Amino acid sequence: MNTEGLCKTYKRSGRPPVCRLMRKAPALLLAAIFIAITVVLLPGPALAQVSTTTSTTAPSNGNKFIAAGIAFGLAALGAGIGVGTSGSAAIAAVTEKAEVRTTALIFVVLAEAIAIYGFAIAFVILGQSG
Repeated sequence: MNTEGLCKTYKRSGRPPVCRLMRKAPALLLAAIFIAITVVLLPGPALAQVSTTTSTTAPSNGNKFIAAGIAFGLAALGAGIGVGTSGSAAIAAVTEKAEVRTTALIFVVLAEAIAIYGFAIAFVILGQSG
């Protein structure tokens, strides 16, 4: 299917849904691969056989590492989005009015603090005994 001709015919009325989907295809492919890997790898410990001996079960260290990684990863993602948004707005504000430099820097630092909080939570998760 020749989509270039299809995309050029819709110049006046906007782009067809096929062209928008083609631009999002790499991100959708990566998301599908991530979901497939998650579905295949994570249920393994949940579907393992339960031992017949009675003992107190504590969460394994592997679960701690996964939890710490998720905590820090999501915090870093949020900080990246926040710093990107507030940083670009700060640069635009400083170019128009130089007096707002300190105020703009404070907002960028507040967004960056999210990553530091995630790093601290990851250490708290890893430091728990059990």
